[in-house]
Amino acid sequence: MISVHGCPLARLGEKDAGGMNVYVRELSKGLGRLGVQVDVFTRCQSLGPVEITELVPGVRVIHLAAGEPRWLPKNELFAFLPQFLHHLDDFRRTEHLRYDVVHGHYWLSGWVATRLRRMWGVPFLQMFHTLGMLKNTVARSSAEMEPTLRIAGERDVVAAADRLIAANPVEYDHLVDLYDADPNKIRIVPCGVDIDLFRPIPQLEARRRLGLDEGPYVLFVGRLEPLKGLDILIDAIAMLVGRGSAVRLLVVGGNLDGELAQQLQARVRDLKLAEHIHFLGSIEQKELPFYYAAADVCTMPSFYESFGMVAIEAMACGTPVIASRAGGLQFTVRDNQTGFLVPPGDAAALAAAIDTVLGDSGLRRRLGEGAVVVARSYSWQHVSRAILDIYHETTGHLEAINEDNVTIRQHDLCVSAS
Repeated sequence: MISVHGCPLARLGEKDAGGMNVYVRELSKGLGRLGVQVDVFTRCQSLGPVEITELVPGVRVIHLAAGEPRWLPKNELFAFLPQFLHHLDDFRRTEHLRYDVVHGHYWLSGWVATRLRRMWGVPFLQMFHTLGMLKNTVARSSAEMEPTLRIAGERDVVAAADRLIAANPVEYDHLVDLYDADPNKIRIVPCGVDIDLFRPIPQLEARRRLGLDEGPYVLFVGRLEPLKGLDILIDAIAMLVGRGSAVRLLVVGGNLDGELAQQLQARVRDLKLAEHIHFLGSIEQKELPFYYAAADVCTMPSFYESFGMVAIEAMACGTPVIASRAGGLQFTVRDNQTGFLVPPGDAAALAAAIDTVLGDSGLRRRLGEGAVVVARSYSWQHVSRAILDIYHETTGHLEAINEDNVTIRQHDLCVSAS
């Protein structure tokens, strides 16, 4: 696996750490449990020798030097990709390794994977997680626009990849319509959820653990960036409070010292909502299920999401989700079955949907029960098997797995995680 900027060991909610980090980590672990040897290559952000961490037996995370050993914004990393590529190939030669498949995540990793394909003569698969052209269609200012370098890089990766993984039919269409992708190369496989970690927990138990009172509570989980639409959610909460609601919003994730976080917190103070909106910063993932379970509803007011991993995590915990009818969210959240979909950027519609869910305990229970059922179909076991089938299809020299037993007869399959 190649994941240049997204270390699967990163603390979620900080800097650029989010759903992609989880995806790379959990897919790699899932493949490892199926007998696949996986090396995940990511960029080192601290001083020291090459750091190797074993996630599960046969699955390693390998940090490579590329640029200064500190966090750098994604748009500054392109200049260091040749260095990353050199160190990756040097590691392979030193360790006498041979990889059968390269799997890239995000366009920066796709740039690396494209060159490894030529150097090693092996196929590569690509998953973008987000697409620059789509982000630009919903950008609300020039500062939110993705650079032309990214768009051109994505086009090159789309053309070079042996297979493209789309999380849903919307992404499939975007790859074909916007990037001229060959439809025959695209396979649709949704993101997954750890149904052992994210599971229904009694709400009172979760609130006692977190020191919360009876609520009601609305939850937001994610990085603090403009496309996540937190400002729209704050406006929706202001509308509800103005009508006399005692609702509280818990904001989990993000660097609270960042510029946008400071602006959002200042807006909360200006609206006199400090008693209703609480910024909690990033937390350990093992604590997340308790926040989902403690909430009456989880919200995703994003302007663009390729899938919406937060939504499926909340659903697995039995919490209804109100999300924007945007991108992959319109497939992840099933309207009036696991939650509700509202127009992106519409604070009034978002407030109305929250008010509806908070005001009807029977509706919350029905939506929550439906959410758990739907979420179970997204287990990482199912996702990992589907991805492995595509690896087999792409390499064309390994015996396909059957549903109950995984056998790789010719030799072990090694997957470089990009």
